Amino acid sequence: MSSFCHWEGDTLVLNILGRPRAKKTVIGKVIGKQLEIYVAEQPVRGRATAHLVRFLAEEFDVPESSITVVFGVYNVNKQLRIKAPKRLPSMIPPAGA
Repeated sequence: MSSFCHWEGDTLVLNILGRPRAKKTVIGKVIGKQLEIYVAEQPVRGRATAHLVRFLAEEFDVPESSITVVFGVYNVNKQLRIKAPKRLPSMIPPAGA
């Protein structure tokens, strides 16, 4: 299993390296033990993290309330928990894989 994410039951735990001030919000590549995500928002008072959560809610087809920021609201290094994602981007292995 990949080191940037793991499953705890039906919850995906994801380690993220946020890249604020990007031209557009997109998922980048895996760097070490983190998934790089470019965020088209300024890193001011947690705005980039809030934008990231909205983006990932759409990507994983879950309501924003299903995503918990474990740590890193005001930091580029983050850990998120996504409860029961309905859709997985290609680099995320399915539960039990």
